[in-house]
Amino acid sequence: MTVTAIEPETRLFDRRYALATAGSTSLVFLAAFEALAVTTVMPTITAELDGRSLYSVAFVATTAANVVGSVAAGAWADRRGPRRALLVAIVVFAAGLAVAGTAGTMGVFVAGRFLQGLGAGGITVALYVLIAAVYPAVLHPRIFGLFAAAWVVPSMVGPFVAGLVADAWSWHWVFLGVLVLVAAATLVIVPVLRSTVVPSGTVSAGAGKRIAAAAVVAVAAVTAGLSSELPDARGWLVVAVAVALLLASVRTLLPPGTLRARPGLPGAVLLSAAAGGTFFSTEVYLPLLLHDRYGLPGWLSGFTLTVGAIAWAAGSHVQGRIGDRWTDSAVLRLGALFLATGAAAELVTALVSPHWLFVGLGWLLAGSGMGLMYPRVSTLVLAASEPGTQGFNTAAKSIADVVGGSLALALAGLLFQSLAGLGAWWSFAGTLTLSTLLGAAAVLVARRV
Repeated sequence: MTVTAIEPETRLFDRRYALATAGSTSLVFLAAFEALAVTTVMPTITAELDGRSLYSVAFVATTAANVVGSVAAGAWADRRGPRRALLVAIVVFAAGLAVAGTAGTMGVFVAGRFLQGLGAGGITVALYVLIAAVYPAVLHPRIFGLFAAAWVVPSMVGPFVAGLVADAWSWHWVFLGVLVLVAAATLVIVPVLRSTVVPSGTVSAGAGKRIAAAAVVAVAAVTAGLSSELPDARGWLVVAVAVALLLASVRTLLPPGTLRARPGLPGAVLLSAAAGGTFFSTEVYLPLLLHDRYGLPGWLSGFTLTVGAIAWAAGSHVQGRIGDRWTDSAVLRLGALFLATGAAAELVTALVSPHWLFVGLGWLLAGSGMGLMYPRVSTLVLAASEPGTQGFNTAAKSIADVVGGSLALALAGLLFQSLAGLGAWWSFAGTLTLSTLLGAAAVLVARRV
């Protein structure tokens, strides 16, 4: 009788991967915490630095820099490996924290936020390339699920902790405290980088053109995001110009066939944009819907968003536990269906006003769908990337996230304002119809992936 040896299950915190898992997840967590916590302390910062006129710019600068940082780090990582790209991105991010944390004027603070966005974009892409080099494919769904949780948890605790730190000490320590933690996380991951094999490829020809295109895309996406603050006609005109700029520039930053939802990698990148646009264009209006339609207090309206965040984390964990027992395609289709159904549930709420708990149930479903999809999109992107293209493709996914979210939020905001003259019912109905249609598009794209 032949006895077949059974290999033990490979785990993220096995001795071989423990440092990489701890270091990379900590960096993702800290970047997410900073991005979400700053919203809580911004009123205090602008009041102390007399910078209320630059309130939006402080967020816009980070978004724009993130796109450029993603493309630059992707080109560098494809050419020279993730080691130097990641270390430089961490240094830039840390410099941004130091500048923002010691800022005495609003202009200096905005400069710090720009550096944070540049570094955060580079960290994300370089980490993805590092994962491709360090982890076997079987662990990719799990590590990306852990990354998703590292983004979701700060959405639940970040604002509270930031407010607590600002009240107990100063808003400066929201940034300087993260700076200390980033240094600790870097020390953990440095040994992993030393043992990472550097590719000998010469990919990234035309990197300068791609970085320039990324700058145009960043400006166009940010402009579209701010258009909802303009009057109706001007707002729609700005969005039209922004979309034209995006379409003209973004093609060089995405895999061929992305805008046509070609099966495989292009479809996965487009799915990321459609799913993000669906989720975030719905989420921003739920607290307002619950407040205006049902008269709920702010803390209870906001708890709905927490439910979605918890469901996102849970969905990420479930897809990781499923592993390769379900194909990426099956998980993506199920996640897209959950997301679209959740968005449709919020539209039903706007149309016929069922019990307010219906909003929470719908968002529980939508959050679960995002948790199922996002880690698997990242897994598919790496699986479909040849060595020397992982940075480019990962940057493309990051850009799709930014562009999809910015355009969806811009269109939703313009619809909400344009229909306000007809009454609140029309504003919510029109905006959530758009989100539901985006959810349906995500389902169609997921079928092609």
